[in-house]
Amino acid sequence: MHLADWLNTRSGIAHLYDVERAGYTSYAMRAAIADRRVRRIRRRWFATPAVPGNLLVAATLGARLSCLSAAAHFGLWHLDDGLLHLSVPPNAGHFDAGPHRAHWGRGPLPSPRFGLVEPLENALVHIADCQPFENALAVWESAQNRDAFSPDYLGGLKLRSAAANRVRSASTSLSDSGIETIPRVRLERLGIRVQQQVLVDGHRLDGLIGERLVLQIDGFAYHQAD
Repeated sequence: MHLADWLNTRSGIAHLYDVERAGYTSYAMRAAIADRRVRRIRRRWFATPAVPGNLLVAATLGARLSCLSAAAHFGLWHLDDGLLHLSVPPNAGHFDAGPHRAHWGRGPLPSPRFGLVEPLENALVHIADCQPFENALAVWESAQNRDAFSPDYLGGLKLRSAAANRVRSASTSLSDSGIETIPRVRLERLGIRVQQQVLVDGHRLDGLIGERLVLQIDGFAYHQAD
């Protein structure tokens, strides 16, 4: 398989370490570059035109996607703030993030040595530290709703961040998306308790306030399907 075709099975980019492990020789790398199907990024990264722009920026800057950018990569519900969020090794020297948002803190898991995306666990910590509480909670609950983590696993993570501990304590797996999480948080802030996923007459409700007031929240995707 041509190096470019192999790279395209890996989002269009890979580190030299993984390219060599896949069996590609120096000759194959030079040939792929010579026929312009592959280019080098920072000497040790190889990329094709198919590489997503955010991964290309991460490789160019020597960073990894984290926070909301990692949430988007993993397909989690989130409120996009228009920034590219990148994690930087705590022992790195001067780092010019330019228009992007840099995160320096450590997460509960080791970062992948040759990866361009932080583990989701680390990204969630960065989200808790970076975003407003209700927005961060929506992402954490999206992760639980999609079975990315079991409650026991999430509860067992060693979190040094006070903000992450606060979000973890408040998170559940009951919200289907952030459009259910955020209204619930805002109502509870007003002293209004919302029971989620309540079964009434055989129908599961998004929320129930008191004994009779039903809260049903449908997003654009739901109505777009009609």
